[in-house]
Amino acid sequence: MKKNFESLFTPMKIGKVEIKNRIGMAPMAPSGMITPDNCFNQRAADYYVERARGGAGLIITGGIEVENQIEQTKLGIFQNVSTNPVAFALNSSEMIERIHAYGSKIFLQITMGFGRSLFLDFVDSHPVAPSAISHFWDPSITCRELTTGEVEYMVQKMAEAAKVAASAGFDGVEVHAMHEGYLLDQFTLAAFNKRTDKYGGDLRGRLQLPIEILQAIKAKVGQDFPVILRYGVKSCIKGLNQGGLPGEDYEEFGRDLQEGLEAAKILEEAGYDAFNADLGSYEALYWAHPPGYIDHGCYLPYVEKLKEVVSVPVLTAGRMDNPELARNAIKEEKVDMVLLGRGLLADADWPNRVKAGEIDKIRPCLGCHDGCMGRLESGKVISCAVNPACGREEEYRLYPPLKSKKIMVIGGGIAGMETARVAALRGHQVSLYEKNSLLGGHLLEASVPDFKKDERTLLKWYEQELKENGVDIYLETEVNSELMNKTNPDEVIIATGAKDKIPPMPGIEKEQVLTACHALMNKEIIGEEVVIVGGGLVGCEIALWLSDQGKKVTIVEMMDELLKSVFVSHANDMMLKDMIKFHDVEVKTNTSLLEIQDESVLTINKQFIKQRIKADTVIMAIGYTSDDDLYKEIREIHPKVHIIGDARKVQNIMYAIWDGYEIGRTL
Repeated sequence: MKKNFESLFTPMKIGKVEIKNRIGMAPMAPSGMITPDNCFNQRAADYYVERARGGAGLIITGGIEVENQIEQTKLGIFQNVSTNPVAFALNSSEMIERIHAYGSKIFLQITMGFGRSLFLDFVDSHPVAPSAISHFWDPSITCRELTTGEVEYMVQKMAEAAKVAASAGFDGVEVHAMHEGYLLDQFTLAAFNKRTDKYGGDLRGRLQLPIEILQAIKAKVGQDFPVILRYGVKSCIKGLNQGGLPGEDYEEFGRDLQEGLEAAKILEEAGYDAFNADLGSYEALYWAHPPGYIDHGCYLPYVEKLKEVVSVPVLTAGRMDNPELARNAIKEEKVDMVLLGRGLLADADWPNRVKAGEIDKIRPCLGCHDGCMGRLESGKVISCAVNPACGREEEYRLYPPLKSKKIMVIGGGIAGMETARVAALRGHQVSLYEKNSLLGGHLLEASVPDFKKDERTLLKWYEQELKENGVDIYLETEVNSELMNKTNPDEVIIATGAKDKIPPMPGIEKEQVLTACHALMNKEIIGEEVVIVGGGLVGCEIALWLSDQGKKVTIVEMMDELLKSVFVSHANDMMLKDMIKFHDVEVKTNTSLLEIQDESVLTINKQFIKQRIKADTVIMAIGYTSDDDLYKEIREIHPKVHIIGDARKVQNIMYAIWDGYEIGRTL
């Protein structure tokens, strides 16, 4: 063990359960990993076992439902203890045995439900809540207020679920959740709880429900069975359906820090064994699920204050996947355990790599949410943009080929690098050709903004992986038929990426017109008054980057809202739009560009009103088109040619990596 990181590998206790180190897997709903009777399926078992094998001392599962009579979610999305408790216990026990074999502990997270926050596509009944309040996703819907009897029924179902968990061999449970604006959290917030029964009123009355849940669980399974509370120290809500950004000054609409600390003291006195603490709500989903726009360790300034007022262990996540940051948080006693959610999806071996001092071998999480939250939001199986094997660990495990082949990969962008890495890792002889002087493709410009430093880390990781696995790299080399004949590869992979779309229009040839790629790589030539044409992800991120530099930025977007033409997870979508507003970026939706003039652009909106906007720089960010010319040429002269990544179909970084992995593992 490297001495620098010893603090992460000291044992600790939650209640009477000893955990081997200070690194845990944060709970993330394992949607889609489900049997017909709502138990964990084999994929779920492999998914959790892989994180135990990688060295995590504690695994906390994602939220498992305890009933489906009141909040009736659609079948096939969430596991549910109550569907078949005997099957759930038997099914889970084998997974638990495998996890215990690695010296890890596992807690089952049990949820009281979503309330006003549940995706409407996921529910078969009318949404419920503590009071008759508006639904988050559709404010025109008023949630049905739960009766006192229904709440008491749900308390008992939470206790019964804990008993099933104990019988299966789980080491404890986590109560979901007095955080993020879920149903239990809604009961504790004055903004959403208008009840007059025992579950409403002052702070102590609003805390009656989490206290009753704890008491019921302890009565069922005994005082020694540990119970963690998933706990939001601060809601970060500035108004109904409005989140508060980092650095923004606003009056807290939900739970402020003072109330968060006061409530924690009451809940500790009630008997909770630990707090899994964070920030945020559905209004501020970007706090609960921080994108790459938020700093690593974003919860620490708040959670360390919680640790000062409670004596039980405090656990926290919040982009804690920087090893030095995690070490310091433990060493300086800001928290008792660091939790990694997406960090362990990106690299299940994070703990073991840190223990061995192999920090540069850790595959970084990008904070993009494309493979994890983005898939959860649509009910798909959880995975990871940078780790295609996540969520399908056994199916996607790499094995040596029957015969080593000569593989030619053309294109050194993300898809080409991933194919080369995986193919070489399996034992093929791989040559990677890139016509430019650097590897990276569009990742080079994508990693330029300050908030994209994780992309820079990923690029360095790829360069190191290719070198360590013996990939022959040829930069500034264009592949032609002569080179093909000379090298005589067994298989050819075309990963030539995509080109910027350049629309024909008056003035497009002017000097002040830049493509998104050119602008990002040459910021010194960008003026002070910038018009960005295109309000997709690239255009919005460039707008944020330039506004941070003090430039006056206007986005011109044909559609009726930003980010509409591309899938972006809710947390990233919300935060990017809120930041664009916060940074005073002017947005012109339902507007098209007509002409680029010497010091301005001419636009027209859907009401056919023309407007001239001052601009000394115009950045075209209207998307990309596949660069497949080489593929069309080579497929005529070589029998085994594959096309991947943006050259096949323009998509996001996740699909480029997934394409590369899929081809690389099957060659």
